Amino acid sequence: MAAAQTETLHSRLLEEITRKIVDGQWPPGHLLPKETEMAAQYGVSRMTMNKVLTQLAQEGYVVRRKRTGTMVAQPRAQSAVLAINNIQDEVAALGRRYRWDLLASDRRRPNGPDQRLLDLDPAEAEAEALVLHGLHYSNDDPFCLESRAINLTTVPDAATMDFAAEVPGSWLLQTMPWTNARHHVRAINVSGRDAAQLHLPVGAACLEILRKTQIEGAWVTSVRLLYPGEAHQLVAEFEGRMGG
Repeated sequence: MAAAQTETLHSRLLEEITRKIVDGQWPPGHLLPKETEMAAQYGVSRMTMNKVLTQLAQEGYVVRRKRTGTMVAQPRAQSAVLAINNIQDEVAALGRRYRWDLLASDRRRPNGPDQRLLDLDPAEAEAEALVLHGLHYSNDDPFCLESRAINLTTVPDAATMDFAAEVPGSWLLQTMPWTNARHHVRAINVSGRDAAQLHLPVGAACLEILRKTQIEGAWVTSVRLLYPGEAHQLVAEFEGRMGG
């Protein structure tokens, strides 16, 4: 096939698939057909289809994962308060050195304390999960205490990841799309082991964020993030409206 013709096919496919995503025909979390099936459907070589999907991934329209396949990525525009941020980026924005320390990892069904801590309902607790506890550092200071459960039915690749070396939240942001998220934010007074791990006195004010993400009704991960209150704040921006 001539180079010019191949380029035309590439551009046409790129435009057509992008339009389906932008128009909502393929919503966030939609699983695309296999690469070979799409190549046959559009009458192009597998190499051409691979290049199109690779470019879509680079531009943030899709996420490509081994085993699962290619999915439409979640929308990027979010409220500042509700944005799912990379904690490593939060530390870097302060001009400080980041470090992650995995404190515990256990593959099991979430137990009663897990359910209460991570706001899991009984049905969700029936799924086998990877339950993680770890500490994010800013320089050598505790920055955020994380407790997380990852649903291994929805995210099977998590079972083989080395989360002592790979930060779980960062890995999920890069590899696992989601269709909806729920946040609970509140101020609490820290106690017990949480206080000790954050190097805080019992009763110190902390900011607690509980977050659950789902893809097409199946929960992906539930996480509790606990920040020392005196060092953190939530910021939101609002547009003014006439007469408001």
